[in-house]
Amino acid sequence: MKKIILSLSALCLVAFISCKENAAKKVEESNVAAAAERDAVASKFPVIEFDKTEHDFGEIEARTPVETVFSYKNTGDAPLVITDIKSSCGCTVPQDWSRDPLAPGDSGQFTVKFNGSGSNKVSKTITVTANTEKGSEVVKITAFVKPDPNKPTPAAAH
Repeated sequence: MKKIILSLSALCLVAFISCKENAAKKVEESNVAAAAERDAVASKFPVIEFDKTEHDFGEIEARTPVETVFSYKNTGDAPLVITDIKSSCGCTVPQDWSRDPLAPGDSGQFTVKFNGSGSNKVSKTITVTANTEKGSEVVKITAFVKPDPNKPTPAAAH
């Protein structure tokens, strides 16, 4: 049994030594240049820059729909692609953004509609998912929702 293991070990050693080619000689210069260019481009990201990162609607009546527009610009070195925009709740609806790539230097916008639900100070976040280095950016809306004057108060219900 020892002889079999010893002869297999010797056979493996001979196989490894005889297949010793210099891998560096197989690398083509054109492939190296293409890889360097690809890596340089891969390190370039789009940068999304907003005209504002927060919008305050001020005082609004309860259940009064309001909307605002967030404008943005691609200040990076690669095309910007926004894949999704989501709000922190169903009462806030982002819409009307382009899913097409936005070239460096170009601008875009999206609308945010808030249905006026809640009471007192309300704050909602909108997450913009894009191919930026961070992967997502956040903008915010705030409002002070006044009580509905038509809603009966508990004291008036008695």
